Amino acid sequence: MKNIYFIGDAHLGSLAIPHSRQQERRLVRFLDEIKDKAGAIYMLGDMFDFWFEYQTVVPKGFTRFLGKISELTDMGIEVHYFTGNHDIWCLDYLEKECGMILHHNALTLEIGDQTFYLAHGDGLGDRDWKFKLIRSIFHNKTCQCLFRWLHPALGMPFGLNWAKHSRLKHSSDGSEPPYQGEDKEPLVIFAKKYLSEHPEVDFFIFGHRHIELDLALTKQTRVLILGDWITQFTYAVYNGEQLFLESYTEGESPR
Repeated sequence: MKNIYFIGDAHLGSLAIPHSRQQERRLVRFLDEIKDKAGAIYMLGDMFDFWFEYQTVVPKGFTRFLGKISELTDMGIEVHYFTGNHDIWCLDYLEKECGMILHHNALTLEIGDQTFYLAHGDGLGDRDWKFKLIRSIFHNKTCQCLFRWLHPALGMPFGLNWAKHSRLKHSSDGSEPPYQGEDKEPLVIFAKKYLSEHPEVDFFIFGHRHIELDLALTKQTRVLILGDWITQFTYAVYNGEQLFLESYTEGESPR
């Protein structure tokens, strides 16, 4: 069995990331280095800081990333893309032009003899009513249609600046709050509750929080939060027997 890779939260194109071009190149180099080892790649959301598809227009940029994805899918490697809270508005461009398999909801699947629960993670276990309200507006089809009436020259800057403000509201450098502990971390709380009703799950894998976490919930079950591809460059890899949380260092061959 070839390796299965899990990555997320690159936020390509972010106005809050000064090294965005180097960041994209680093991501592309990683994808190039794993292509001969990969059976499938799961991207767990927010790979773009803001992505909105108009009927005949998509955001400019990301050519290195999208070209590499197209190369991988042309090779027969499955690339699964989960929409997050920054790229809710993916329609069919990534599927038709790049060959990705798009997922708008969480997914439970069997890989080998293990059961995985995969999701971006936004909204799961989160009790913040403000975030839930904004999330419901972003997911509302009527609101999406109304936004689509905005000319891209207005809509794209608005979305990118909204995303920048969202990132910088936590701290001046855009870093996320640290791990809150088992009893307060929303994704851990969600995983524990879900596991009580679905004990067959072996691995929960999430993005969204931009922290690295590999936590055993039981002797059988672990929850992983993937970190990010902004400063941490972390990913998970499953080789058919074991699941590892790794950090990509250029010059070193990834697992």
